[in-house]
Amino acid sequence: MRDLNRDIVILGGGFVGLFTALHLQRLACDRPRILVDRNWRFVFKPLLYELLTSENKVDIIWPRFDELLAGRDISFVLDTINAVNLEQRRVITETGLAFHYRYLVLALGATTGYFRVPGAEEHSFDFRDGQDVIVLGQHLRKTLQVASQTTAEQRRKHLTVAIIGAGPSGVELAATLADLLPTWYGPLGGSATDIKIVVLQRGQEILKGVGNDTLKATANEALKQRSVQILLGAKVTAVRGGEVAYEQDGEPHILEASTVVWTAGTSTNPLLSGLAVASENRDRRGRLKVLPTLQLPEYPEVFAGGDGAFDPENPQPNTAQVAYQQGEAIADNIIALIEGKPPQAAGVSLRGTLLKLGVGESAAEIFDKFEVKGHAGHLIREATYLSMLPLPGYKIKSGVQWLTEEVFERVLRAQN
Repeated sequence: MRDLNRDIVILGGGFVGLFTALHLQRLACDRPRILVDRNWRFVFKPLLYELLTSENKVDIIWPRFDELLAGRDISFVLDTINAVNLEQRRVITETGLAFHYRYLVLALGATTGYFRVPGAEEHSFDFRDGQDVIVLGQHLRKTLQVASQTTAEQRRKHLTVAIIGAGPSGVELAATLADLLPTWYGPLGGSATDIKIVVLQRGQEILKGVGNDTLKATANEALKQRSVQILLGAKVTAVRGGEVAYEQDGEPHILEASTVVWTAGTSTNPLLSGLAVASENRDRRGRLKVLPTLQLPEYPEVFAGGDGAFDPENPQPNTAQVAYQQGEAIADNIIALIEGKPPQAAGVSLRGTLLKLGVGESAAEIFDKFEVKGHAGHLIREATYLSMLPLPGYKIKSGVQWLTEEVFERVLRAQN
């Protein structure tokens, strides 16, 4: 096997990986660089709900990497990473390719965390990429069709959707489905009141660690208006075909549901566990400790960001705006090292929280000070995310355009 020498190898085409590559291009980096991902398409995860509802086009939310990177002097490799040898500076892929790097970016993201709940992986739907959305959408369509032609007893089961987890993904999906499913079921002769959305949350609050109390209250009210049932303190013990077993207040319960969607959490990418990194430079979840510059302490030529990394001095949530800024910081620091300059600490600024709360409705919490909700919040959310998208033929903007004056002006124009 002959190694291909590449100055910069980026593993993972999520927010951190893709935006590292794009920012390197913006900085006129002239070193050979490749981006490796096992999927053909980049997924803009915050807008997956719009893919389900058709509020946005597939090519915007789920564009192909070759189209995104066209004309940007970045090579894309469609492959799965089999091994990374940090000591030898070598990456090996599933198809047998081997790359020797000068600088490495670990942006592999996370996998779905099922927390050893029996049957969870086998009997629930994931909601992490475009293919998940397509599979879920097709299942829901078929389930509604069956419900329209069956007995009342069976109909209840077919029209019940259980969502495991009340973090942002669970809350946003619940509100979206509560608006969407009636529009699909009505033409089949069904009643919207028969549809039941149930969110099961192990903890005692929704959106734990996300936003402020005002945002949580807004989300709770949005779910209540849509008759979404929230079960707090509900520990899921098993998922079986057509039902969810859970405990609440020490009592066992069974929820019959033909659709179960798992949004309860993530697990660190298993590839990271095989890296030659000391145990003191990992956390209990297996994530890699990084310096404020996003470098690995033992390997200064290796950078990491996103779900698989943590900075104990400056912990950040795993959100799109953080990953975007980490990608920019990694690109800046790679250029600094190339030029013989010291890398700088990543300056991550949290400017707000955007939450989809139904079709055409959102809440935008801005700088933890004030909130815009309803359709106006939806316009802010859409404008903000669309301004971040690296669409083919568009120049990536310098810095994070997060809730800027430009976004507000677009909202005001749309309202007038």
